[in-house]
Amino acid sequence: MAPIPQGGTVAVTGSAGFIGGWVVHQLLEEGYRVRACVRDANDDDKVGFLKAMPGYASGRLSLHSADLDQAGCFDEIFKGCQGVAHLSHVSTYDDMEYVKRVCDHVINSVNQSETVNRVVVTSSIAAVMSESDMQELVRRPVLYEDRYPDEQNPKRQANRGQGYSMGKVLAERAFADAAEQSGRWDAITCCPGDNVGPILSAHQKNFGPWQHHIETMLLGQYSQNVIGAYRAWFTVDVRDVAEAHIRMLESVNVRNGERYIAWSTETRNVEDVCASIDRLLPELGFAGAELIDPLPESVQAKEAQFRAIWGGCELRNDRICDTLGMAFRPLDVSIQRLCGNAHLGRGR
Repeated sequence: MAPIPQGGTVAVTGSAGFIGGWVVHQLLEEGYRVRACVRDANDDDKVGFLKAMPGYASGRLSLHSADLDQAGCFDEIFKGCQGVAHLSHVSTYDDMEYVKRVCDHVINSVNQSETVNRVVVTSSIAAVMSESDMQELVRRPVLYEDRYPDEQNPKRQANRGQGYSMGKVLAERAFADAAEQSGRWDAITCCPGDNVGPILSAHQKNFGPWQHHIETMLLGQYSQNVIGAYRAWFTVDVRDVAEAHIRMLESVNVRNGERYIAWSTETRNVEDVCASIDRLLPELGFAGAELIDPLPESVQAKEAQFRAIWGGCELRNDRICDTLGMAFRPLDVSIQRLCGNAHLGRGR
């Protein structure tokens, strides 16, 4: 299918979120018209930063209330749009039938629009590597776009902590299959790493684990990584993830159903992320923070084993660099911008 035209109209679901806000910001910077979809367009605590963007005053940015749980909420919004960046999180990842229903009604709105020709679906590296059996990472340690978690493992269930990655895989496939059936639009998947970098609104520091973890470090206490026991952070700057979404909307080289891992190639243990703050921003007088390990004792006893397994994994970003020409910011730059803004609430 065709890429979206320069200066066209793009609907962004989840626009009040950490990644979504940056997608809106950068689309406006590149001359697009944006329809920002949020749960409540009158909740200025969460959407005030969008209204403060220059595009809002000029009319290139419009805000639309759309409750993702309500079928048909995007019907009118998508009409006249050439692209959709679908970043919204569902209310829960514990119910795959519910996740499928949400995907189906968003897809129905795309089909009804008769104008959308490309959808970028935001997934996660969890959809590549979240395993219910860590030994699967030993057997298949190369983490690239065509790798999926072992879906035949009977322990891969939503009620056993696998719901998030299961829901993301379900959405990827639902959109790609629907696009193929339509023959009129295509769906491309972006699988970001652990998003860090400057937030655009104070409420964003409380949602999405990675920027919140850094905030807790500044407050004096932080936790060992429980998303993949003792896994290092596979980081990517949120601004690069936003750029990747836009390049996927624009590119003539992407194909329906393809996935792209957005990752800087940097890994850093959580303890080292904390230590980086004083190294990068000595003017803060950061005295360090207490590391808490909330994992069960049975897991803590295997810490060395888990760290070795993760250390043997090889996450790859060849496809996004080769196809889209992406270059990624170093983690140090992300930390400087995130921590260098007062209260983690400013900065572009």
